[in-house]
Amino acid sequence: MDLIVPQWDAPASVGALSTTRRGGASAGVFDDGGGGGGFNVGRHVGDDPAAVQANRASLARLLPSEPRWMSQVHGADVVDAAEIDAATRADASIATRPGVVCAIQTADCLPVLFADAEGRVVGAAHAGWRGLAGGVLENTVARMRDAGAGEMLAWMGPAIGPASFEVGADVLDAFVAQDGGAAEAFRPIDGTPGKYFADLYALARRRLASAGVQRIAGGGWDTFAERERFYSFRRDKVTGRMVSLIWIKQAG
Repeated sequence: MDLIVPQWDAPASVGALSTTRRGGASAGVFDDGGGGGGFNVGRHVGDDPAAVQANRASLARLLPSEPRWMSQVHGADVVDAAEIDAATRADASIATRPGVVCAIQTADCLPVLFADAEGRVVGAAHAGWRGLAGGVLENTVARMRDAGAGEMLAWMGPAIGPASFEVGADVLDAFVAQDGGAAEAFRPIDGTPGKYFADLYALARRRLASAGVQRIAGGGWDTFAERERFYSFRRDKVTGRMVSLIWIKQAG
């Protein structure tokens, strides 16, 4: 299993990781990009259910409990991970109880993990452009503060990079309407009027800073370009999902 462990200043009581597409049981378009077993955790993408279950079981052995999977809808709702059930539709969760694992599936969208500096509250958000524009990061920060979080840290996991994420003027307008400075995160594509390359990482940094989060780490991957490490919906259409997870460690 090929795992990314966040390099940030979260307290020792916080555990976090992000998977890639390598080191699992999935085959075909869900493989590791080179013909080996892929680590797809998405049950909704058409992969063999037995392979997905095998991948999830391998992941579970690294965690204090089963991840709290939810149906992600590109919105901005935040829920308590301990209360997630099969009907939960949301794009972010928080946890205050040790052993409860927040989970965000992605394949180009930006996963953002949060921890307060005292390790009392953690959170995870699914931030594609719609979620970012809709305030999913700000909502997660607010929900964590309501739960007792003080100073917060954020880590940005693997997402489509600024040289690959082609968008239209509607996406630019959605951000600039709220923050004129967001235009700096868009680069016009030569010879294609009305088309831009968008920098999700830069947009997320702006939104986090505006919400009072200054300690921001991660970023720099490109799921679209790094075929042999990451799944990418925009590149492949039918593809697997990675997962980013965070939890408060249990005492002892």
